[in-house]
Parts: sequence; C-alpha cells; structure tokens
Amino acid sequence: MNMIRKTRPQTRALGVSRTFDRIFDESFFRPMAWGGNVEARLPLDVTSSEDAVTVEAALPGIQPEDVEITIHQDNLTIGVKEQAARETKEGERVYRELRRSSGSRTLTLPSGMDADNAHATFDSGMLRLTIPRAEAAKPRQIKVTAVSEAPMAVAAEARDTKDGADTDAAEQA
Repeated sequence: MNMIRKTRPQTRALGVSRTFDRIFDESFFRPMAWGGNVEARLPLDVTSSEDAVTVEAALPGIQPEDVEITIHQDNLTIGVKEQAARETKEGERVYRELRRSSGSRTLTLPSGMDADNAHATFDSGMLRLTIPRAEAAKPRQIKVTAVSEAPMAVAAEARDTKDGADTDAAEQA
C-alpha cells in the first residue's frame, strides 16, 4: 500500500511570516523616544476661529524652558528637549539615571496669520499657543446693492448721454 501524503498550501507559512513581520513592526516593540513616535508623545489639539488659531499640547514633566516654538512662513514647529537626572541612594550604593530626549512636531498654519502677535502660556504641563489672524485675513461684510436700482440708474445715464449725442449730430447736420 502506498501512502499519499497531502501537503498544505504555502499560505499558512506565509501567514505566520506576515504575522511576525507585523508584530515586529508594531510600535510597542519600539522604545518610546521623542525621535521614534513623536505624534504619540506630543499630541496636539488645534482649534480655529475667525480671530485666531489655538494650539494646545499636554507636556507632563516638561519644564517651560525646555519648549521651543518656531514659526517660519506658514509652518509652526513645537520642539521639546527633555533632560532629567535622578539619583537614588541605598546605603552605600548610589544609582544615577540621566535621561535625555528631544523631538518636535511641525504643522502647516493657514495663510494670513499674525505671527508677531502670537503668545504662549505654560501652566501645569499644559502648553497653550494662540496665533491671531492678520486683519487682512479676517472675514469682512460686503454690502449688497439691489440689481433693480443699479441698472435703472445706469440705463438713465446712458439714455441721457445718447440723447445728447443725437442732438449734437443733428445740430452738425
């Protein structure tokens, strides 16, 4: 009696390979550093009104002097340089830990912002940046003129001009 061995298609092996690739590509295998996953470490809330754009960022454990805000043309960059040192003594043993990290987020602002009058506040780990809109970029009201009034005045003026031209032509003849 011959044994016939049934082979499975290669899809299972490919599925396992893809699973491992996906696992190692996931962010939980990467260390949380400012350079690696900045969006997760520096989430921003951006709101816009007719008068200004407001950007809020939660920066727990960061000091105000470690935050750098730059506006160049229409790009807003919020940079953070974190440096923390901790020392623990247990009897004769001393444990020192120094942590340094930095990162930034860049956003494109709407055109017509007044960067010269922007101001930022930092309170209890919460950064709030307000950038006012330039006067030229603010919405304006435009008065609407009724169509029936404008053409009548223009037509009457044109008729008066035409009548005067006809009179001048008749006098020359």
